[in-house]
Amino acid sequence: MEADSPERFLVIPAIDLKDGRCVRLFQGEMARDTVYSDDPGAVAVRWQGLGAERLHVVDLNGAFAGRRVNSAAIRAILAALAIPVQLGGGIRTLDDVASTLEMGIRRVILGTVACRDPDLVREACRLFPGRVSVGIDARDGLVAVSGWAERTDIRAVDLARRFEDAGVAEIIFTDIHRDGALTGPNIAATRALAESITIPVIVSGGVSGPQDIVAAREQAGPLANGNRLSGIITGKAIYDGRLDFAVALRLARGEH
Repeated sequence: MEADSPERFLVIPAIDLKDGRCVRLFQGEMARDTVYSDDPGAVAVRWQGLGAERLHVVDLNGAFAGRRVNSAAIRAILAALAIPVQLGGGIRTLDDVASTLEMGIRRVILGTVACRDPDLVREACRLFPGRVSVGIDARDGLVAVSGWAERTDIRAVDLARRFEDAGVAEIIFTDIHRDGALTGPNIAATRALAESITIPVIVSGGVSGPQDIVAAREQAGPLANGNRLSGIITGKAIYDGRLDFAVALRLARGEH
């Protein structure tokens, strides 16, 4: 079930795919990976069984190559799940968007192409309403693309504003310095972004424990402009055991 009502704050588990395996990177560096499983489908089933309502998947090889690379692993995940899956990494053309959705992905996440070709994002939103999100990954407030290998001079908030009337379902904002570092997400920057636009924003990067779920939920809104933080993505913390996923779900619902 897709849960997008203003009252809901989702905790979304992440599966990052590199060479067909489930890994986590440190600050987006491909050479600094930790392998957690050779069976991404089984990992996906685990999170679904614990109560996940959505799964976040990134094709890391695809992000660098500019095309989808881990298709076999993605199909295995989709075959194993009943919950919606959102996918980013290497989706750069309208044909990529169409073929990815045809696989059974609920939402595509456009990152590099959102920076380089905003009109493509607008057309994708027109063709596939409600099924396109934009990933904005930033170092020191400036957008990075191509698997975070290239930093631009575009501010994250300026990029987000380009899509205000495009029909983008959500913005997924990642502070690269926090990603995989277990230092806590940059909730202040994410909230500031959400206060500058009207598209719901997901917090991503740096979740280290239950306190981060509580802090993000407390800042979720509705904000003064009517927008909200709609959820938080967690990866390394739930794989390393610093965050019990079932506990995280309870905290996201305001339970203790």
